Amino acid sequence: MNRIIRKKELNPTVTLMEIEAPLIARKAEPGQFIIVRSHSDAERIPLTIADFDRVKGTVTIIFQIVGAGTMRLNSLNEGECVESFAGPLGRATQTDGMKKVAVVGGGVGCAIAYPVAKKLFEQGTEVHSIAGFRSRELVILEEEFRSHSTKFIAMSDDGSWGEKGLVTDALRKCIESGEKYDEVITIGPLIMMKFVCALTKEFDVKTVASMNPIMIDGTGMCGCCRLTVGGKTRFACVDGPEFDGHEIDFDEAISRSRMYAEFEKREREATCNLFRASEGGMA
Repeated sequence: MNRIIRKKELNPTVTLMEIEAPLIARKAEPGQFIIVRSHSDAERIPLTIADFDRVKGTVTIIFQIVGAGTMRLNSLNEGECVESFAGPLGRATQTDGMKKVAVVGGGVGCAIAYPVAKKLFEQGTEVHSIAGFRSRELVILEEEFRSHSTKFIAMSDDGSWGEKGLVTDALRKCIESGEKYDEVITIGPLIMMKFVCALTKEFDVKTVASMNPIMIDGTGMCGCCRLTVGGKTRFACVDGPEFDGHEIDFDEAISRSRMYAEFEKREREATCNLFRASEGGMA
């Protein structure tokens, strides 16, 4: 079992947890993920590593409270332990030899984009970070991005934070102004990444997208995280989670991501009712 060292609410639906996991922290790299179970009877949740500290022996995860599993994980507090915490899994982000990179994050995907921007920046790469949120109250990791970016561009759907518009608007403006990127790395909602990749394909800019589909075992045996990349089946947990964005079948990935929506809705409602009953019983 792994102890929760720190817990912080980043916005009303997103939580940060710093977990004591020295063996994982020793090997972790940006782009990799862990699989966590909050309780012995809880589901296994894949979460990309948001940060790590090799000296303290901790790994940071950031998750959005969207279903029953993340609700139960969020019910734990500092000093308590998660049942299991396995990793690091997946392939690390390739950063060697990069001179100028655009890192494009959307929503809670910025939690995955940040450690990539941080590593690139610390190795001397010119990093242009573009972060997009629906509105100011949902913003996370703003100061962290600003301190690890050569250029930082804030975008929001309603204009309450940074510039009004989409991350693709900002990226197009950068490219059309003459910025020459070795690579664009995009992490966020599938629909956002689809349009980022469509834009960069128009300008023939190499693009990597971080795919986090449904995962169960994290070792490639269950097949739930399969994707079509370049016309071939790939598994996000062992072949990714990062792939050539111009070769991903995003329409298929979007369709598959909706397969368990109704089931997850029922589980979330059942968990909510359980919490309410528990609180009522304690009153």
